[in-house]
Amino acid sequence: MNKKVNTILFVLGATVLNVLVMGIVFTVLLVILSAIAPPTMSPEFGTLAVALVFLATIVVTYVLYHYAVKLLSKKFDLEKYFEPIFRSRKVPPRKRVD
Repeated sequence: MNKKVNTILFVLGATVLNVLVMGIVFTVLLVILSAIAPPTMSPEFGTLAVALVFLATIVVTYVLYHYAVKLLSKKFDLEKYFEPIFRSRKVPPRKRVD
């Protein structure tokens, strides 16, 4: 396989894994919320709490994903196997107007 195929497969696999981790983290945080929340909590508080759990899930998942990719980059030479996703565009030089 060439670098482009490796890159596409890595991004697809990492996305699927990231969504699975996000679901697990969201479930764990909701279980923790239900354990510490009072049984007579108002609907407004419940809505706010679930929104905060969702935001916390995004932050935790990002940190875990960032750490995992950083660890993989140190362990393996990823540039050898993957194509750069974002390339810098070469801007042609400007023509001088005299």
